[in-house]
Amino acid sequence: MSTISKILVALVALAHVYFCFVEMYAWETRGPEVFTFLAPELFAPTKDLAANQGLYNLFLAGGLIWALFVPSVQWQRNIAIYFMLCVLAAGLYGALTLPLTLYAQAIPAAVTLLSLFVGRKA
Repeated sequence: MSTISKILVALVALAHVYFCFVEMYAWETRGPEVFTFLAPELFAPTKDLAANQGLYNLFLAGGLIWALFVPSVQWQRNIAIYFMLCVLAAGLYGALTLPLTLYAQAIPAAVTLLSLFVGRKA
């Protein structure tokens, strides 16, 4: 992977670690600041749902971080592409109901995927 691709993969991974933190540990404190369109009274009853979602975001981050440490350059790229496609799919699906997901998840994933394909060495 190119240096730019590695940086982009790392940034997307860090974003998903942050999403995990907010959804699993700070849903009722930081969540209302991030998700301003939700009524404040919805955070307490949806805490368990958000935590589950946060765990999925951590899985995505874990896969992307793993890709950065795989010794084989080809497998590093393959793993990054797989997990970035998962991020893109989640972002596009989420954008159907939550437009913020398009900007926070889908577009960064698409840009990173583009860098993974453009920076490909034959």
